[in-house]
Amino acid sequence: MELGLEGKVAIVTGGSYGIGKAAAWRMSMEGAGVAICARRQEVLDQAADDIRAQSEGEVLTVSADVSIASDVDRVVDATLERFGRIDILVNNAGQSDARAFESVTDEEWQADLDLKLYASIRFARACIPHMRKVGGGKIINVTNLGAKAPGASSVPTSVSRAAGVAVTKALSRDVAKDNILVNTVCIGLIKSGQHERRYDGLAAGNPGLSQEEFYDRLASGRDVPLGRVGEPEEAGDVIAFLASDRASYLTGIAVNIDGGGSPVV
Repeated sequence: MELGLEGKVAIVTGGSYGIGKAAAWRMSMEGAGVAICARRQEVLDQAADDIRAQSEGEVLTVSADVSIASDVDRVVDATLERFGRIDILVNNAGQSDARAFESVTDEEWQADLDLKLYASIRFARACIPHMRKVGGGKIINVTNLGAKAPGASSVPTSVSRAAGVAVTKALSRDVAKDNILVNTVCIGLIKSGQHERRYDGLAAGNPGLSQEEFYDRLASGRDVPLGRVGEPEEAGDVIAFLASDRASYLTGIAVNIDGGGSPVV
């Protein structure tokens, strides 16, 4: 299927690994120029090399902490300087921070909101004027299943992600007149750097534990009907579709990418 991304330009936050890298790779394969940002330059450079090796597309890397407002502006400015336009924004930066309510301090609440909620707000606010200039755009906010169905010991992540879903819906109504479509993907159990670090810790004390067995245990423990942990590329493909011309009548929606694991639609 031709996605109509040739010549488009995308910013992907948290683009050095996992879902962000997979989304950037798929859009690059479809002909888009991509700007990826994350905090560690060496990991960004490796991700860019991996994407270029397969797509031969143009990839810009910008080392940035998206919880800092000035870094958000710097990423947007660097993208415009390199590509001259912005068509797509994928707000993917973030990590899971799930604990019992009474254990989370004010400072930890604020840090989580800065990373996941305010970063997406600031990026959208900075990119929307440039999307208007090119006749429209796509914003995809990466949230998680806890945004719809928070569980025990799930804060602050479930709260910041729920706010991300609400921002998605509200913003989609504000900018529809400008042909800017805003959607969110609610991520379930997908392979990630966090899971790999957890596996490394467990494997250190249990050398016989394979990564495949580790992921099998995760899937069975989370009651995933499809019986496995998702691949980053499976989420990246959905994000690329939502960023494409093929998704031209989809806005204000929240798509579960979870192998059927969510208790809500």
